[in-house]
Amino acid sequence: MAESQVGTIRNAFSVDVEDYFHVEALASAIDPGQWDGCESRVDQNTYRIMALLEQKRVRATFFVLGWVAKRSPSLVRAIHNAGHEVACHGMSHRLVYKQSPEIFRTETAEAKACLEDTIGAPVRGYRAATYSIVSSSIWALEILAELGFTYDSSIFPIRHDLYGIPDAPRFAHRIGRGALIEVPITTVEFLGHRFPCGGGGYFRLLPYMVFRAALRRVNEADRMPAVFYCHPWEIDPGQPRIRNLSAKSRFRHYTNLEVMEQRLQRLLGDFSWGRMDEVYGLPRA
Repeated sequence: MAESQVGTIRNAFSVDVEDYFHVEALASAIDPGQWDGCESRVDQNTYRIMALLEQKRVRATFFVLGWVAKRSPSLVRAIHNAGHEVACHGMSHRLVYKQSPEIFRTETAEAKACLEDTIGAPVRGYRAATYSIVSSSIWALEILAELGFTYDSSIFPIRHDLYGIPDAPRFAHRIGRGALIEVPITTVEFLGHRFPCGGGGYFRLLPYMVFRAALRRVNEADRMPAVFYCHPWEIDPGQPRIRNLSAKSRFRHYTNLEVMEQRLQRLLGDFSWGRMDEVYGLPRA
């Protein structure tokens, strides 16, 4: 557990670098075969997040989708050259539990090699699309270790309709006797129940003061660092509005996009932040 110079716990700030049309909430309306024809906004939005981080002198971990890396290698190099950690978000944003082990291995190896060739340095961390390493796809962890990853951050220890392992450990732990470290997305315990407080839609939907109080509880009561995540599309209220979505998908994807950037500025100032490999004392590329 790493601490800042003033004695407060340093937390891990992470960004899942994907475009708005990659997300699972829009999958029913946008087929992967249409992605190349969609207006790409991931570069400009990622640079905006990088500018926010630079203002606060924060270095973070960027889990970059291979699909993005192949089309925007200059963006990946800019992330690396700014001192951030480049990590892997897979290749195609397909849910792990909808892939075979063979396809998962091939896609993940391709994405890792693409990123490493782009930045000229090892890529140590992995995060699955939509946190889709669940009980039925736990086999993926063994493959990640075989591919040379040092840590995974794909398990969300809550119950959710798309992901989650509710009884998984809440904090970083070693997988079996191997070398792979699992760094779960942060949850807070209250009255015997777990609640998500790791970022994303939860950060946009909850009142900021409630979210801040939950993170403080993790830092002060549990004395553990938190893992926060966001996406470039979440600071982009001007992104195209996709039709024919369910009410749930519209709510999850579009609510409070206009306040996300301001909330991130507050969050970066209210807590101490760093790269995941630094916060958890993992080998740095």
